[in-house]
Amino acid sequence: MNAAPAPPVLAVRGLSGRIAGQQVVEDVSFEVPATGVTALLGRNGVGKTSTIRSILGLIDRSGEVLLEGERIDRLPTHRIVQRGVGYVPEDREVFGSLTVAENLRLAERDDRPRREFIAELFPDIHDRRAQRAGTLSGGQQQMVSLARALVNENRLLLVDEPTKGLAPKIVDEVAAALGEAARTVPMLLVEQNLHVIRALADRVVVLSGGRVVFTGEAAELLGDEDRIKRYLGVHDADHDADHDADHHAGTTEGSTR
Repeated sequence: MNAAPAPPVLAVRGLSGRIAGQQVVEDVSFEVPATGVTALLGRNGVGKTSTIRSILGLIDRSGEVLLEGERIDRLPTHRIVQRGVGYVPEDREVFGSLTVAENLRLAERDDRPRREFIAELFPDIHDRRAQRAGTLSGGQQQMVSLARALVNENRLLLVDEPTKGLAPKIVDEVAAALGEAARTVPMLLVEQNLHVIRALADRVVVLSGGRVVFTGEAAELLGDEDRIKRYLGVHDADHDADHDADHHAGTTEGSTR
């Protein structure tokens, strides 16, 4: 007999969020499984970041948010973080006047920080631990932002647009770090880069107009070019590359007959 599936690490039910009285998230409901990466997708401005911020209580909200079955929507943000929710904000938000080491120490929640794990995962940042974070490159600052969340043991990781504005090589490094982190902690990931989503995500939740319009396996969405264009407003370059390769192979095969 098959074992019952593990309950979701995060359940969002009828979540709405407001900024300065304006509704930015409307009746959003979805779940994040206890393992793997769930990607929160959608066009620009549909409420992805606002959903993350609503979960954390960073903006006015209503509805239910449950962490492993326990309601956290009535808690202030710092209490939610203390319960094991790591957060990597959209714009890095490092303390530029502090060193890398000081940024990490400020993030440590208990007396068992994962400093060796961080040193192995981000060797460049480890080597620059005495350097002021404001003097780092954008990619290095993103590594510091990730390291601040990962220095603690988490029950859930919320990561918002980690590759935005980064060079392709740095995107690959960030994606590799996220993949390593996802081996030990479930993740809700907001990301626009479909190459990264294809590499990391197990499931996807798609927002449009502040509402959920699709939930399912990542492969189901990423394998459907029409849905990608309808929901995300982008062209899947990976899909086109695969198609062009298949077409070229078919043409070559036909020419040899």
